[in-house]
Amino acid sequence: MWGCSNDSTNENRNNNTNIPSVEAVQAQFGALPLEERLSGIVRAKNQVDIYPRITAPVEEVYVQNGDQVEKGDPLVRLRDNEYRERLRQAEANLRINKAQERQARASLNEVESQMRRQVILTERELSSEIEMERVEAELESAEANLELALAQVEQAESSVMEQKDALEQAMIRAPITGTVGQRSVEPGMQVNTNSQLFTIGNLNDSKGVVNLTERMLGYISKGQSVDIYSELMGDVRLEGEVSRISPFLGAGNFSTEAEIDVDNTRDILMPGMFVTVDIFYGESEQATIIPLSAIYRHPRTGETGVYVAPGFGSETEPVEQVDSSNPPPLSDPSAVEFVPVNVIATGRESVGVSGVNSGDWVITVGQNLLVGGDGSAKIRAVSWGRIINMQNMRPQDLLRSIMEERDLANQQSLNNQQES
Repeated sequence: MWGCSNDSTNENRNNNTNIPSVEAVQAQFGALPLEERLSGIVRAKNQVDIYPRITAPVEEVYVQNGDQVEKGDPLVRLRDNEYRERLRQAEANLRINKAQERQARASLNEVESQMRRQVILTERELSSEIEMERVEAELESAEANLELALAQVEQAESSVMEQKDALEQAMIRAPITGTVGQRSVEPGMQVNTNSQLFTIGNLNDSKGVVNLTERMLGYISKGQSVDIYSELMGDVRLEGEVSRISPFLGAGNFSTEAEIDVDNTRDILMPGMFVTVDIFYGESEQATIIPLSAIYRHPRTGETGVYVAPGFGSETEPVEQVDSSNPPPLSDPSAVEFVPVNVIATGRESVGVSGVNSGDWVITVGQNLLVGGDGSAKIRAVSWGRIINMQNMRPQDLLRSIMEERDLANQQSLNNQQES
């Protein structure tokens, strides 16, 4: 833009004219890739948060942030005196119940012996019916006592297992192989089941997580291509595909999560990092394709359209780079006109329209200079690559580039004045 205005200023001084300078690209014909741009968050593969399963003070911490651990490696040791005492009490209670079981079994054996003798006496009519009923009642009571003793033993054994498990939980171990992060535990701290101690994940492989609305589920599906990028990643773009989509919509927000597996062996992505995710889900119908920057809303009529240079030569060779110190030449004044268009499909960098033909030269830089003019401009033909690069520049980067070119032009002008 500065290159155009600089040329225009110099020529205006020399020729005393007021013809604006603009840049233009040639419209193409084709289909636009359809995409959905979403914001996502990065998570490590198998990323898990580590919480204690018991309440106790921390005795020792064995790992630091960034440490690589294997599954089963010790992370934290909690004070276990109380749990050891509980285990001893549970084991003593088990021994008591086992002794009561043996006692109940011995009593049952004795009553069963009495029952056998009573049966013999009854068969020989040497015992009364009342005596038989008494022995039967004692047998039934002895069997119930043994059943109760067995249940108490089983309960005591369960208590011992529970206390052993609690004692084992005093040593917190890594549930997976990965890298330790977000350490928030120190020796002496009192922790409970709500205290997050670490996060562990596999940093070699990451996944991006995005939210899909109910409407998006109609055209976004597993296996579709994805681009992931971020300001922190510079010009790096990671490719992937939609790996999984949860089939359940969240209550109230009517959205679900989609996951994108990404090979992160270059350590580009960090867990918790926010990224931009472009999901490509098809192509638009065939149409005339122009850069997004060519679309212009006329300030007087409010119509959406483009400025076209109908008489601009098709033999013109577009330029890739514009050096402000030595810019490519502009054309002779060419006719330009505003043409309303209908937008058929919009992509990230270009738009499909009707109302403009393939091969037409459309103005992409300097449209505001044409409003109210005499319908002519000096045109520099530039490549699609130059315009796309400009469109992808962040506002602060574009402003910095313009300021640098302006300062360079001012410095050259000052040097020329000093030489003269």
